[in-house]
Amino acid sequence: MVGNDSLNAGYVDPTERALIDQLIAATRLYDSSKAVQELFDFIVRLREFAPFNAMLLHIQKPGLTHAATARDWWRRFRRVPKTGARPLLVLRTMGPVDFVFDILDTEGAEVPPDAFAFPTFGNLSEVRFVQLIASVAREKIEIVELDAGDAQAGWIRLLARSKSDTGKNFYRLGYNRNHPPPTRFVTVAHELAHLYLGHLGADRGRRVPDRSQTYHALQEVEAECTAYLVAKRNGAKPRSESYLAKYQGAFEHLNLHAVMRAANAVETAMGISAHRLWNGKG
Repeated sequence: MVGNDSLNAGYVDPTERALIDQLIAATRLYDSSKAVQELFDFIVRLREFAPFNAMLLHIQKPGLTHAATARDWWRRFRRVPKTGARPLLVLRTMGPVDFVFDILDTEGAEVPPDAFAFPTFGNLSEVRFVQLIASVAREKIEIVELDAGDAQAGWIRLLARSKSDTGKNFYRLGYNRNHPPPTRFVTVAHELAHLYLGHLGADRGRRVPDRSQTYHALQEVEAECTAYLVAKRNGAKPRSESYLAKYQGAFEHLNLHAVMRAANAVETAMGISAHRLWNGKG
């Protein structure tokens, strides 16, 4: 529930990432499909945080429901942290960290019943889908509508690499126009995930590393997990379980850091990042 862009960080310094990966490995928190599912459910609930920061909060306090900085608790709800309350750490874009507090660790005015009603898409309308696609198209991604049968959902391809070391590459993304809007939404999220996971190669302008050598099954698991998070965090209900069942063996190599970073990037490209939704609440 933070109103600060820096708290919705997508980029993580390599040193910080190494420390976090070491923490995950040492605690073995996510070494089973059940544990990963519980993590994903938690990230879906904490829609106001970027996926990576939501994962950090889950590591620190799995039962968390709502959190905000001390400043935001006071500004929005006239609540303050209790004496001796333990803050929780999240990453800032310009570094290094900031602190948030669980609602149970605050006191003051009563919290209104609708205080945490964040926007969801539910039954995504055609108009809303067009708005999302327009946001994606502004990211140097050409959109193509496919007239295809139900078995074909979509694809994404690299068109040209930027001639500048800091520029963004150009891509073409196709989706099946015959599917209903919620299905198209998940398709677009899945294909964008391939881009931001580095499956199409490095993209320096987007800070995407080259992970094109990742084997196919793992690429699909990572992309679908990313799409699942984006969809569920925005009120859609993807049938990811049946899709992922084909690639069960790849889960042991799942890169959670890459998935969280990609989920944040996909939401940003679609114009539905946690930061933007927060600011839209006024």
